[in-house]
Amino acid sequence: MVNDQEQSPTYKAVLRRFEPSTDSVRWYLSPLEDLIKRCPWEASIAWVFLRIEQVQHRALYCGIVKLHRVDKDLAEVALEGWQITREGFDKLFEVVFGVKLPASVRDKIKRAEGVRDKVIHGKKTTAADIRDSLVDAIAFAERLNAELKRLAGVEPCASIKGFKGRGQTHDKKTSRWILKGMGFAF
Repeated sequence: MVNDQEQSPTYKAVLRRFEPSTDSVRWYLSPLEDLIKRCPWEASIAWVFLRIEQVQHRALYCGIVKLHRVDKDLAEVALEGWQITREGFDKLFEVVFGVKLPASVRDKIKRAEGVRDKVIHGKKTTAADIRDSLVDAIAFAERLNAELKRLAGVEPCASIKGFKGRGQTHDKKTSRWILKGMGFAF
């Protein structure tokens, strides 16, 4: 297993961490290698966090549709209307999956979020901090994927085509009540 705690003094160290990632994480973050080689570090961290927020959205969508058998179109509408926040994701994760997001997953991204915030808001940070944050984001994607595989049999950092299976979906009226019960507003 790759050491997630290893400092990332160069772009090559970040790539060495990315290369042994799972196939699904490498697929999901595939442009990262080119970004690291060709763009400023700020562009890489901004793009990775775009993908992190998208995978959080996908994780919740998969849980809502697969575990609760909610109509997929209504699930998408509910999530599109939801303002993603760090605390909000953790709370909604617990509602959807019935367990808290493990600290081993959540803690892996916490420090990187602070670095991302500094970059996005024009504050000072170092290239080394950004590189370490990229390593943390890769590890977070792997850990989230593994946790969702365990909880729901789906990897949000992979193609989710056919993820729900053959089970019967609730009608739209029932789906709407389920989503309201989860805290979504319509």
